[in-house]
Amino acid sequence: MSEIYMMVTICNRKQMQKFVKFYKQNHVDTGNISLAMGTAASDVLDYFGLEEDEKGIHFCLVTRPTWKTVKKGLQTELKIDVPGTGIVFLIPLSSIGGKQQLKFMLGEQEFEKGEETTLKETKHELIIAIANYGYNTQVMRAAEEGGATGGTVFHGKGVGMKRAEQFLGVSLVSEKEIVFIVTKTEQKNAIMKSIMEKAGIGTKAGTIAFSLPVTSTAGLRIIEDSGECEEI
Repeated sequence: MSEIYMMVTICNRKQMQKFVKFYKQNHVDTGNISLAMGTAASDVLDYFGLEEDEKGIHFCLVTRPTWKTVKKGLQTELKIDVPGTGIVFLIPLSSIGGKQQLKFMLGEQEFEKGEETTLKETKHELIIAIANYGYNTQVMRAAEEGGATGGTVFHGKGVGMKRAEQFLGVSLVSEKEIVFIVTKTEQKNAIMKSIMEKAGIGTKAGTIAFSLPVTSTAGLRIIEDSGECEEI
């Protein structure tokens, strides 16, 4: 994967639709929104200009050229630098489960595949599997059959799901369950392959999966016994 990033937006819940509308105007049509509460210490909230209330978290994929355009608009149109507006940041993407899924997630963004050079030496990866609501058990079962030992599930709402039928040949519901799985880098491909085969597009779960490099971990203990790994 080359020059593709997960763009994460955190803002006041009431302001989220303003960001979604802006992103759509810049060809970032597909994403997922989850709800959260601000939990940072007051001095941290003050530093970022955020209030301690309900937050919206928006996840989507962008290319480097798209990010340059979006960043400029965030500063000039949405006044992202004004305290209290929100924060937006990028995380490099390392892989995605399928060309059609990639095309769907990027929409009209221009992308030319290059060499996979981004953070190749990381020891762990975060697999993000986005499935239709009610199918997290099917996703986790598939992931475990691929070698995963556990995951974290939270709920979200898809944005731009009506385009799925055009690109993927299926209809995806907007209510989503998002599964986070941290795994060793060498196990990532087997887990993602299992998810896509047993819970991916074409199944009722309708899962889209991609991975992000994890540059550092804390509290992640791995026990290796006879070639098997178990997270505690």
